[in-house]
Amino acid sequence: MAAEFTCNQEIIEVARRNLTQDVWDYLTGAAESETTLRRNRYALDKLAFLPRVCRDVSKVDPSSTFLGHKLRIPVMLAPIGSLQAIHEGGGAASCTAASKFGTIPMISSITLPSLEDCAKSAEGPKIFQLYVRGDKAWIRDILGRAKAAGYTALALTVDSAVYGIRERQLMNAYQPPSVKAQTNRHLQSAITWELMDWIKAEWGGPFILKGVATAVDTKMAIERGVDIIYVSNHGGRQLDHCLGAMETLPTVVAAAAGKAKILIDGGFVRGSDVIKAVALGADAVLIGRLQGWALAAGGADGLLRCLELLEREITNTLALLGLVSFKELTKDYVCQVDPLGPCHEMSAFAHLPNGRLV
Repeated sequence: MAAEFTCNQEIIEVARRNLTQDVWDYLTGAAESETTLRRNRYALDKLAFLPRVCRDVSKVDPSSTFLGHKLRIPVMLAPIGSLQAIHEGGGAASCTAASKFGTIPMISSITLPSLEDCAKSAEGPKIFQLYVRGDKAWIRDILGRAKAAGYTALALTVDSAVYGIRERQLMNAYQPPSVKAQTNRHLQSAITWELMDWIKAEWGGPFILKGVATAVDTKMAIERGVDIIYVSNHGGRQLDHCLGAMETLPTVVAAAAGKAKILIDGGFVRGSDVIKAVALGADAVLIGRLQGWALAAGGADGLLRCLELLEREITNTLALLGLVSFKELTKDYVCQVDPLGPCHEMSAFAHLPNGRLV
């Protein structure tokens, strides 16, 4: 029973048992040397807390808001292609868990079931994430479908001009369903600022630019009216040897200067990770691999339990920092330190057999 999981490490261990080697490597791996993936964790581990004491923290509220919607915690669900390979429920299972818990899922245009079926699977707000796989007529059609299905915002992914060289997949001779079924992937390489402008205008609602990693692109996006900057290196699955997402975050926040909301993903697996990101200026964190592991371990119920465990960690950490809500959290509660040990996608879980599941 998913409700019996006592911590997210248990969820990861069950996910490993449930997944075949090729699907495990697709979900868990990254590009080339996986340096970007490890830097995501390293950047989080370089931050330590500075707690305050003798404060009344008997009542802690870990909630937040995004686009006018209340979030039970400032954690949303990142878009993942080929979710159906990880769990048969695919994006619908993520929507179900998000609705039950009280957060927002971001549904990829290259996962199943269809965007309409995902939208119908559960109540609550949802965000549609677009990969460009057709001309303007194709884009207009899919955006129209997303509007009709009730999606509240659009995220355009721009860090995937070409598919990352993911050696775990190559060595397994494995292609996820989203890659096998795709046509016109080359059109992702042709995204320009001008096309982004057109897509944003065609959508006509809250617009998220996903995959931003520099101050210069942040400023260009805001000058063009982008509402939300999504800091991401695609979980290390695209360009290797990038900065960790949390190393990028302060630069983006400073460049945005309060003119856009800030989202981030990249290695977030603990409640303490979420608090570090919010302290440095993120409005919310999105989980990718952890979401996939939870679905693999127990479907929508497993993901619901995963979010509940994150909520417990967040509430506990806020209280021990001397805080009763995220409104009180500032960068004064964190400082830079030297990480203590190896950094990889599972190094935040100290009790895994041999330190890592492969």
